[in-house]
Amino acid sequence: MGGTGGAGSGGALPGPAREIAAGYAVSGAALDLGALLWDGVCLPDARIRIPLAMLNRHGLVAGATGTGKTKTLQLVAEQLSASGVPVFLADIKGDVSGIAAPGVPGERVTGRAGQVGQVWEAEGFPCEFYALGGIGPGIPLRATVTSFGPVLLSKVLRLNQTQEQSLGLIFHYADAKGLELVDLKDLRAVVAFLVSDTGKAELKEIGGLSTATAGVILRSITAFEQQGAGAFFGEPEFDTAELLRRAPDGRGLVSVLELAAVQDKPQLFSTFLMWLLADLFHDLPEVGDLDRPKLVFFFDEAHLLFNGASKAFLESITQTVRLIRSKGVGVFFVTQTPRDVPAEVLAQLGNRVQHALRAFTPDDAKALRSTVRTFPNSPYDLEELLTRLGIGEAVITVLSENGAPTPVAATRLRAPQSLMGPYPAAELDAAVKGSSLYARYAEAVDRESAYEKLSAGQEAERRAAEAAAADRAAVEEAVRGEGAAGRKAPAGRGRKAAKEEDSLVEQVVGSGMFRSLARSVGTQLGREISRSLFGTARRRR
Repeated sequence: MGGTGGAGSGGALPGPAREIAAGYAVSGAALDLGALLWDGVCLPDARIRIPLAMLNRHGLVAGATGTGKTKTLQLVAEQLSASGVPVFLADIKGDVSGIAAPGVPGERVTGRAGQVGQVWEAEGFPCEFYALGGIGPGIPLRATVTSFGPVLLSKVLRLNQTQEQSLGLIFHYADAKGLELVDLKDLRAVVAFLVSDTGKAELKEIGGLSTATAGVILRSITAFEQQGAGAFFGEPEFDTAELLRRAPDGRGLVSVLELAAVQDKPQLFSTFLMWLLADLFHDLPEVGDLDRPKLVFFFDEAHLLFNGASKAFLESITQTVRLIRSKGVGVFFVTQTPRDVPAEVLAQLGNRVQHALRAFTPDDAKALRSTVRTFPNSPYDLEELLTRLGIGEAVITVLSENGAPTPVAATRLRAPQSLMGPYPAAELDAAVKGSSLYARYAEAVDRESAYEKLSAGQEAERRAAEAAAADRAAVEEAVRGEGAAGRKAPAGRGRKAAKEEDSLVEQVVGSGMFRSLARSVGTQLGREISRSLFGTARRRR
C-alpha cells in the first residue's frame, strides 16, 4: 500500500498518513529522524521523532550491508550530543570518526535536506577517540583480567561449559588470595600453580582443577596472546565513567572506539564492548526514569556477541540489558536482521529502525518474513516495502512519551551534519595526543601482581630448600665428626640429634613457603572483590 518514492510537498496529509504522523507528536525534547514516506511521496510536514526520555528503553538498528545503518548512527549520535547526552560508538570500518568534523555541503546533502524539511548546517561534534590496547589510532583502552571476569574471558578463549566453570574456580581462588590478575601472564601463572602439588592442596576445600582442563586453558591463553590480544589486558585500566562526560560547551561527548585495526578479531572486540557495558552496570547507581539518558551505547556488529554464546552468557546479557535501563543507560544493538538478536533481548528493545533487507535466497526470504512479524500491525505491506527501501530510508517504530509503541512509519532519514567519512588521519592523531586523557592511559604499567608474587614464592621455596639441604649436610657432617674423634656420647644421643635435625629440616621444607605466601597475600586488608552479573569486577580499596 504505502511505499517509497520521490519528493513531495507538505499540506494536508492523507488519512492513514495523518494517523501515523499523529503517533509521533512529541511535547518534550526529541530527536528528529526524518519525514514520513506514504504512497510514493515524502511528506516533510510529517516528522518522525523519538522522545529523548524513551531512549533508555533501548533499540535496534538493522538492515542489509550498504543500506545506511552507519549514517543513521551518526545522525542519532549528533542529535544526542547536541542535546547534552554522551554517546558511545564502535567504529568498525573507520568511517564513523568523521563525526568530529563538519560535513561537506553538496547536491546530495542539499537534496536530502529539502526532501525531509531539514535546515542543514555543517557541524562537527566533540569526540574522544579510543583504541583497544592502543592498537590503531586512539587513547589505549585496557581492562585487567580480574575485572574482565571468567564469563567474558571464557567467550574470547572459546572455552566449553566445563572449562568455563574451571576458569571461574581459578578466578575465585585468585580473588580470595589477593592474587591480582592484571594481564594474561598473571592468569597463566595462577593456572600453572594450581595444578602443581602445592596448588592442588590449596584447592582441596573448594574443588579441584584437572590437569587436562588446565592444559586446554593454558593453550587457549597462549593462542590468544599469539593473536596480539595480550595488549588489551593490563593497566592503567580504563574507567568507564569517562564515557559519561560532557564537553565544556554542554554538548555530550561522543566516545568513538576505533576498531578498524582489530576488525579481524570480532570475538574479542564484541566481548570487550560487553565488558564496557557490564562495567557501567556494575558501577552506576539506580536513577529510575530520567528526562534524558545519561549515556546511549551503540553496540555495533551485535550478532558477533551472540554467536556461539553459552546459555549463561546469554542470560547475563539479557539481565544486563533489562536492568541497566534504570541506571540511565540506553543500548542500541546494530546488526543485519532482528534474527541476529535472541528473542529475550529483542523483546526489550522498544525502539526500532529497520533499513532495507534483501530477499535473494530462500534464507533471505525467511529472514524477511521473520522480521515483518516483529513489527506491530500497519497499513504498509511490510514484506514488499522492506525490499524496496532506498539508501537512507527505514521502517521505524519507537516508544511514544506514554510508553506505547508508535505506528509503523516508512521514513526518509535526515542527512548527518558532520563529515560522512573518515576523520583525516593527521587531525585524528592530533585530537588523540591533545586529549586530557592521553597522559593518563597512554603508557602501560606492569606493577607487581599474581605473576610476580607467585614467582617470588617459588624463589623463596627454592632458597628454603637449598638452605634446608645445607643444614642437613652440616648436621650429617657434625655427626660424622663426632664419631671420628671417638667422643663418647650418651647412648643414642648422636642418632637422636640427627633425627631432631632431620625433623627440623622436614618442617622447613614441608612448611609450604608457597602456601604461606598465598595465604599472606590473601589476608591483605581492603582487597575485597565484588563481581556483577557477568563476573566482571572492580577491587574495592
